[in-house]
Amino acid sequence: MLDNAPTLPPEISRRRTFAIIAHPDAGKTTLTEKFLLFGGAIQMAGQVRAKGEARRTRSDFLKMEQDRGISVSASAMSFEYREFRFNLVDTPGHSDFSEDTYRTLTAVDAAIMVIDGAKGVESQTRKLFEVCRLRDLPILTFCNKMDREARDTFEIIDEIQENLAIDVAPASWPIGSGRDFLGAYDLLNDRLELMDRADRNKVAESVKLDGLDDPRLADHIPADQLAQLREEIAMARELLPAFDREAFLHGAMTPIWFGSAINSFGVKELMEGIGNFGPEPQPQKSAERAVGAEEPKVTGFVFKVQANMDPKHRDRVAFVRLASGHFERGMKLTHVRSKKLMAVTNPVLFLAADRELADEAWAGDIIGIPNHGQLRIGDALTEGETLRFTGIPSFAPELLQNIRATDPMKAKHLEKALMQFAEEGAAKVFKPAIGSGFIVGVVGALQFDVLASRIGLEYQIPVRFEPSQFTSARWISGDKAEIEKMVNLNKQHIATDNDGDLVFLTRLQWDIDRVVRDYPALRLTATKEMMA
Repeated sequence: MLDNAPTLPPEISRRRTFAIIAHPDAGKTTLTEKFLLFGGAIQMAGQVRAKGEARRTRSDFLKMEQDRGISVSASAMSFEYREFRFNLVDTPGHSDFSEDTYRTLTAVDAAIMVIDGAKGVESQTRKLFEVCRLRDLPILTFCNKMDREARDTFEIIDEIQENLAIDVAPASWPIGSGRDFLGAYDLLNDRLELMDRADRNKVAESVKLDGLDDPRLADHIPADQLAQLREEIAMARELLPAFDREAFLHGAMTPIWFGSAINSFGVKELMEGIGNFGPEPQPQKSAERAVGAEEPKVTGFVFKVQANMDPKHRDRVAFVRLASGHFERGMKLTHVRSKKLMAVTNPVLFLAADRELADEAWAGDIIGIPNHGQLRIGDALTEGETLRFTGIPSFAPELLQNIRATDPMKAKHLEKALMQFAEEGAAKVFKPAIGSGFIVGVVGALQFDVLASRIGLEYQIPVRFEPSQFTSARWISGDKAEIEKMVNLNKQHIATDNDGDLVFLTRLQWDIDRVVRDYPALRLTATKEMMA
C-alpha cells in the first residue's frame, strides 16, 4: 500500500483477496451469491430464505446453516471477474462466531462492509469494523436493501462517519428508496444505473450521461425525483470528500455504494470498485520479517481448518493464504512446526462447498489442503525457511460447560471428536488436572448448539452439555519454577488445552486478581498467539 511498494508479477497483481463483514441479516450471504453470479461461477443465485432447493445458498455448506438460514462458518470462494481474480471470504455475521471472523480477517487484504439501509451501523458491524481498523484494512461499504424503506442517505453517511470515525466518499447516490427506488447515479463514472424489478438475476441497465445536466435524465426519472437527486448530489459534493484512493488504501476513507443485493442492483459497480481500487496482495507479517507477495519462493499460513466438509470422507481441509510465490500442485513444502517436508498433491480451490483441484496458485490466493490432522491454525508452509506468521489470535472463551456422551461406551470417540473441533478453532477444549471428562469453552452460546449438532451428525455421538463451576480461562506463562509452585497449590483450577498448554480456569475475577497478586512473575492472558 506504500508508494515504494515493489512491482508484482502480473498474475499476482490481478488478485483481489477480501472478506465480507456485516451484522447478521444485512444481506451478506445474498451479496456473496450475486458476486458468484456476475463472476460466471453460478447460473442462478440461491436465497437464504427462499423455499425448497432454491434456498440452498452456495456459501452456506454446513447442514445447520442451511436449516437456520444463517452463516456460522467462514467459507472461501475464488472466481474471475473481468481481468481480475477475486478470492472472497464470506464470514459469519453472528457475534457468537466472531473468533472465526477475526481469524479470517488476518488472511485478506481488504473488506466489504455491508449495512442495512433501514438499520444503519449495528453493534456487530461496529465490532468487526474495529478488527479491520486494528489491521488497517481498506474498507468498501455497500448500503443494502435500498428497495425497502430506508433512512435518509445523508443520515446513513453521517452515522458511519460518527460511529466508525472514518471519512465516507459516495461512489453512487440512490434515487428514491422503498417502492420509489429507481436505481442510483454512479458518481465515479457519470452514469445512470436503473434497477430491473422483474428479473432479480439481471444486471442493471446503464445509461452513459454527460453529467447531471444531461436532458436524457428526464426520460428515465420523474421530475420531482430528478430535482431532489440534483439537489442532494450538489450538497454531497459540497459537504462530503471526493474519493481518494490513497486515503482508502490506508484505511482512512471508505467509498460507499447504494443498492439491493437481492435485486442484483449496485453489485456490479461494487465489484468494479474492488477490482479498480482494491489493494493487490499485501506483505504478510511474520516473527522473523515481512514476507512480500513478489518473493519467488512459496510461503503461506493456515488461518482456518474445517473438519468434515465431506462427512463421508472424514476429511479436514486447511485453508491456506499464500503469502508469496507461485505454487504448483505436487510441490514439497516444509511444515515449519514439525520441520517435516509435506508433498501437497491434492490442493483445492473453493467455490463454497464445491471444490476443484488446483494445478497452480499465486500469492494472494486461498487454497485448501486436505489432511488428516497435521495442519493446524497458525501453521506456516514454506520452501525451507523457518517463518512464523503472526497476528492469528486465539481468544479466551466467555462461556464454559462440561460435556458428556449420553452413551458411556462412546467416551473415547468423543475425545477424538472434541480434539478435531478444537484444532479447527470451533471451540476450546480443556482437560482438567483433577477428575475426568472435558470442559468446552466458546465465545457465544449458539456455538454449543452447533457443536452438539455437528458431533451428532458427523460422529453419531449424542452429547449433552452441563453447567460448569468455571466461567472463563486464562493461559499461564512466565517463570517455570513459579508456574510449578502455582499449579501445585491450585490443582482444582488447572487444565490443559488441546495444544497441551497450561490454563487457569476461573470462577470470578477475584481468582485472577489473587494469582496476579500472589505470583507477580506469572502472566495470565486472555489471548494466545496461534503460531507454529
